[in-house]
Amino acid sequence: MYLLPFFIWSMSPENVWAHHTSEDLPSGVDVTSPNQLGPVIQYLFLGYEHILPEGLDHILFVLGLFFLSSRFKSLLWQVTAFTVAHSVTLALSSFQVISLSASIVEPLIALSIVYVAVENLYTTELKPWRPLVIFGFGLIHGLGFAGVLAELGLPQQHFLTALVSFNVGVELGQLSVIGLAYLAVGWFRSQSWYRTYLSMPASCGIALMAGYWTIDRILN
Repeated sequence: MYLLPFFIWSMSPENVWAHHTSEDLPSGVDVTSPNQLGPVIQYLFLGYEHILPEGLDHILFVLGLFFLSSRFKSLLWQVTAFTVAHSVTLALSSFQVISLSASIVEPLIALSIVYVAVENLYTTELKPWRPLVIFGFGLIHGLGFAGVLAELGLPQQHFLTALVSFNVGVELGQLSVIGLAYLAVGWFRSQSWYRTYLSMPASCGIALMAGYWTIDRILN
């Protein structure tokens, strides 16, 4: 029941499709300035904000990784694979090496969340193939991040600086999600009832939300 208000809120279009545009750039800093500090601050902020508070789909994906098991090493392997993968496709897409329509990327992102959450219900440990699967999903999420950057635009004179800053902001956002999850329920991860009363219900809720998003994104 405690997931119901969150589920209702997550289904609204502004949350399902929350992305930045060039109008969202923080005011007061000129990205055309020869000083690189301006773009660093702006795109670091935008990368972080794309995860917290606006990237609900990415938040749920990271939480799906978090709820796999109580072992920190398990989470570290998954997050590392995800980070490396989305960094690669974000860079390649920003340099126009690869490109994929948002109408394909966004449903795939939602499906990746469904997969992670559902698998949590059937296993309590990191399977050998899981980091490889997460790496593949990271490639897809990276294309989603690239779509945001395409809408925002990157300053030509600080292209690489802005690109790296945005990616660092994304990583800081993801680490914040993990940190907040540990603060919220990490105290109970060694308890025998943790999986039954926290991990599995949370994973079910995540799968349900992401399943709705998948259908919504395909139809719309």
